[in-house]
Amino acid sequence: MSTTTTDKTFKTINPANGKPLTTHTLMTDEQVEDTIQKSHGAFKKWKFKSVEERGKVISAIGEELQNYKKELADMMTSEMGKLLKQSEQEIDLCSAICSFSAKNAPDALKSEEREISDGGRGIITYSPLGVIYGIQPWNYPAYQVIRYTIANLMAGNSVLLKHAENVTGTAKLLKSIFDTAGLPEGLFSVLVITHDQSDTIIEHELVRGVTLTGSPGAGKKIGEKAGGELKKMVLELGSNDAYLILDDADIDLAVEKCIQGRIYNNGETCIAAKRFIATEAVYDEFREKFVKGMKALKLGDPTDSETDLGPMARKDLREKLHEQVQKSVQHGAEILCGGVMPGGEGYYYPATVLVQVSEGQPAYDDELFGPVASLMKAKNDEDAMRIANDSRFGLGGGIFSKDVDKAVEMASKYFDTGMVFINSFGLAESNMPFGGVKNSGYGREHGGFGMKEFVNAKSIMIGED
Repeated sequence: MSTTTTDKTFKTINPANGKPLTTHTLMTDEQVEDTIQKSHGAFKKWKFKSVEERGKVISAIGEELQNYKKELADMMTSEMGKLLKQSEQEIDLCSAICSFSAKNAPDALKSEEREISDGGRGIITYSPLGVIYGIQPWNYPAYQVIRYTIANLMAGNSVLLKHAENVTGTAKLLKSIFDTAGLPEGLFSVLVITHDQSDTIIEHELVRGVTLTGSPGAGKKIGEKAGGELKKMVLELGSNDAYLILDDADIDLAVEKCIQGRIYNNGETCIAAKRFIATEAVYDEFREKFVKGMKALKLGDPTDSETDLGPMARKDLREKLHEQVQKSVQHGAEILCGGVMPGGEGYYYPATVLVQVSEGQPAYDDELFGPVASLMKAKNDEDAMRIANDSRFGLGGGIFSKDVDKAVEMASKYFDTGMVFINSFGLAESNMPFGGVKNSGYGREHGGFGMKEFVNAKSIMIGED
């Protein structure tokens, strides 16, 4: 959490105890303008570097992330409350993204030749656009930044970052890491700014693209502003991902992975498992074991290796989640475990399971961004898929079945999401596309796809000799 102390400063707050961490100063409009100009100037030089030259710097960033692993992990945990061991895992993912990007960019961005009419020859090149502005959330303080930054630097663009206020320390530390790795000055800049200043950046003539990870509400607002300026966008928004436990599922495996999928990162993940739909044949067994497992989770200090679930990132987020649980109960849901706001220091919330979940409840319709699971019963496999798709979101989802071929067919033909995880729970893989459909946004990151989101696919056509 962050609290504003004056018009020009704010404090970050440790969610484990509610105590202030650091005071940060907002940038002036003049500093913002100077940063954009320097970013554009750096781009004009960087775009002429070969992909291989860029890749050497990106590889160095991945190595430097490991050199700063303890400092960066401690910073992330203190600012947003994720388990320390998961902060370390996040840094490993960031380094993997750097390695994948450096290795695969030459193929992803290489020019292509095609035959054209009348015996002519066509060449397709992928040219960088310029300054790319990223607005990022707090839940993966390093990964969210690395995800769009590395792809765009590899493509030859320069990058501006507006991070969430409560992880400003992480943003600044990442800047130091990039600098230490040898990234030329101006190519990656952290903007400590207000929402009004952010709007002016979207309008700036030198800013050529905007990428946002956030809520659907934020996506609509930023999308409207960027669209009004005819700026290309990538939106990675929220979801209420459904995990299907089918008739032939391995129940013990499903319980283990569904619990992990619900409480990983303290349940504050856009692609977390949130709705659990079990068929009649297996519902009772899954329910009993799932609730038992959720009750057994240890809530506490995120720096303690024995802790399963740390605090939520901000006080207001915990309050919103509790209101969603209460509203769901008022509209017919039943609490099987959790659902009680703890006392004491910090913004903790217990692992919670709701049943009797139906349309009209936040637990069915909305995203519950915290450790609250919605458990539902389906008649059969087909009904489970119907319920899963009965959502305005479409980021990810899961299927548990011993018949992998059947699960793959269901995932490819029927699951209306950008990602599907079979007999597992998923986060992100550096070599697989990441993104969603419907109110979960559009555009793709990772797997080489992100490198082509903010480039000019240029056609060069040569007549017959």
